[in-house]
Amino acid sequence: MTASIKLHQLTLDISPQAAASLDNFVTGSNQEAVAMVSAWSRDAAPDRFIYLWGESGCGKTHLLQAALMAASEQGFTTCYLQDDLLLEVEADALPDDAFVAVDDVTRLNASQQIAVFALYNRLKEGGGALLSSGPLPSVQLTLRDDLVTRLGWGLTYRLVGLTDDEKNTALQQHAHEKGFMLSPEVGGYLLNHYRRDLPSLMRLLDELDQVSLSQKRPITLPFVRHYLQSLQSGQ
Repeated sequence: MTASIKLHQLTLDISPQAAASLDNFVTGSNQEAVAMVSAWSRDAAPDRFIYLWGESGCGKTHLLQAALMAASEQGFTTCYLQDDLLLEVEADALPDDAFVAVDDVTRLNASQQIAVFALYNRLKEGGGALLSSGPLPSVQLTLRDDLVTRLGWGLTYRLVGLTDDEKNTALQQHAHEKGFMLSPEVGGYLLNHYRRDLPSLMRLLDELDQVSLSQKRPITLPFVRHYLQSLQSGQ
């Protein structure tokens, strides 16, 4: 297949324990959206085009990556486009029946918007599927009118951020996947003394895991308190 786009076949640069999956997505108040995305990954949704929107940190990227991973396991050709991977897409760059995710459509420049519009039409005609995301409802996006119209044709779901209790549960689940126990007390301390968005908290938990392993110390409240203080002091 010849094309002038660097397509990112879904090989995520994250450890197997941390790989985004539908199973390790903390659903919170997003049961309907998650159920529909899961159906999308099996080509069982009532529409093959879904747009997810919500504030930063609400789980859009996780859900897009998880959906593509699940679709890949079903045997579908998948492609994930985000940030620097949102390049100029030629109309013939993907099979007509591919399952594609475009993460944060607000990053699309003018030529990329044209390309994604053309890709949408090809997937629509050829039996493919598109899962896209952004921070706002599609009608509020400052994109080409024809692309905004296309994004609004499919299903639209708002992802709602997690409550503190749900974030604490997510941290404990992440710790369990990495092979250690995180007490609710420690999770609560992290929420109260560090950035509150879940991606930052997950990255911090990964750092704590590495430091605790190197120092052969359990992740207790005194350990976490000392580590955060060392971060703040630049030590």
